[in-house]
Amino acid sequence: MPHVMMEHGVDPKAFLFDSLGDISDVELFHNNLIVAIYRRPEKTAGGIILTDKHRDEDVYQGKIGVVIKLGPNAFKGDDTWNWPDIKEGDWVVFRPSDGWSMSIRGKGKTDPVLCRRLKDTSIEGRITDPDMIF
Repeated sequence: MPHVMMEHGVDPKAFLFDSLGDISDVELFHNNLIVAIYRRPEKTAGGIILTDKHRDEDVYQGKIGVVIKLGPNAFKGDDTWNWPDIKEGDWVVFRPSDGWSMSIRGKGKTDPVLCRRLKDTSIEGRITDPDMIF
């Protein structure tokens, strides 16, 4: 499907962070980071309804996520590399095949959120809107 703006009833970043809840017990090592996978809403801004099968592809082929946790050495290194200033809350782009898929449920939450554990070098870019790329 080509790039289309989606109809968001709530801010997708706020929704993901609210759905996760308190994840302070999740500890990352080295240059790892966790991103919560962006799943498109059911309806486009133009009124087209996406099928469940089409939306389920975001689970397997999602390449957009919001950074929810950074390891202590993520995006740090020596001066030979121009490290980006990526922080929690940034929308990032990565290859669908990179990382390790996992579901995280924060304290007091019952439904897990689909996430991916990545190395900092797997991040291919930063965007301002998750609907920019698909």
